[in-house]
Amino acid sequence: MSTLIFSACLTTMAWGGSEGHPAPPYNLASVVPIKEKSEVRQVNFSATESPGLTEQAVGGDSPAYLTPEGLPPLSQVTPAAPAAPVASSNFDEIFDGPGYEWQVLPVGLMYKAYLAGEKESRMASVFYAANGRKGAIWENTLGAHVGLLRYGTTNSVNPQGWQFDLEGAAMPRVDMGHEDDLEAVDFRAGWLITHRRGPNAFKAGYYHLSSHVGDEYLIRNIGFERLNYVRDSLIIGWTRDVMSPNLQVYGEIAWAVFAQDGAQPLELQYGIQYSPLVFGLHGAPFAAINGHTRQEFNYTTSITVQAGWQWRGVSNHTLRTGVSYYEGPSMQWSFVGQSDRMIGAGIWFDF
Repeated sequence: MSTLIFSACLTTMAWGGSEGHPAPPYNLASVVPIKEKSEVRQVNFSATESPGLTEQAVGGDSPAYLTPEGLPPLSQVTPAAPAAPVASSNFDEIFDGPGYEWQVLPVGLMYKAYLAGEKESRMASVFYAANGRKGAIWENTLGAHVGLLRYGTTNSVNPQGWQFDLEGAAMPRVDMGHEDDLEAVDFRAGWLITHRRGPNAFKAGYYHLSSHVGDEYLIRNIGFERLNYVRDSLIIGWTRDVMSPNLQVYGEIAWAVFAQDGAQPLELQYGIQYSPLVFGLHGAPFAAINGHTRQEFNYTTSITVQAGWQWRGVSNHTLRTGVSYYEGPSMQWSFVGQSDRMIGAGIWFDF
């Protein structure tokens, strides 16, 4: 600091000085800046020798800078209160959270498939004995449900935040009583925006479902009227952990913005499921019940009940095996106006 003051004074004098004081014959080019001597000072606070502060200089010849008298001893000084945290905006509270970060192709889902939902995108194979049928019905699901982009935490079992998902599946029925003919198949595809915070998970999105009857079935049933059943639906859903992450209740509503050949707009689904967060080779039991109400059947509800044993991996994927009971409108949606009552056993892989 003293160097700057000294230089300023030299500059003033070199420019001519003040009135009545001629500028000395200094050449600024010959002035060499003075390097200050570094020094360390130790300040001692003493409440007995004086009520103020004293300073002891260590090294250097400069006089000590005196402090004002009458200051209280350090032991009586009250620290300043920490600054109050800045309140977060409503946007931050809804869309942000601790540990959130962007992730491409994240591991795990924030909104998982319903265990007993008969039209969920997963991998499954179930053999049913159906009322009034001479052979078994083989119901299959060949699909997946994956996350594409996440803004949230990085864990796979209970991720928090926001995620964009893609889901889709083919759901063929094989008639084992007629030379394993393909009787019918439903195709589903859609996308979801999902969100999870604490025990609550939400989803909103769109799905397309179209139903098709197999050629062999049409040949055997000449008078069957084939319908081009199609629904393009907007969907919202909510799942909540009850008392622990092992037990969930859920509900969803879908409205078809386009419906054709027997499809009607409104669709409801709801249920309860027990799926323990047990990892490893031993596994744990599971149980689930699902209700599915569709306007096209005059709001008749199909019921699916499942129970068995499951294994959960570190990715939170689950492999299940057990028994399944279904009663209600046909599980293949091509058969509008028909009903199924079936009991069987199978295997399910949920993403």
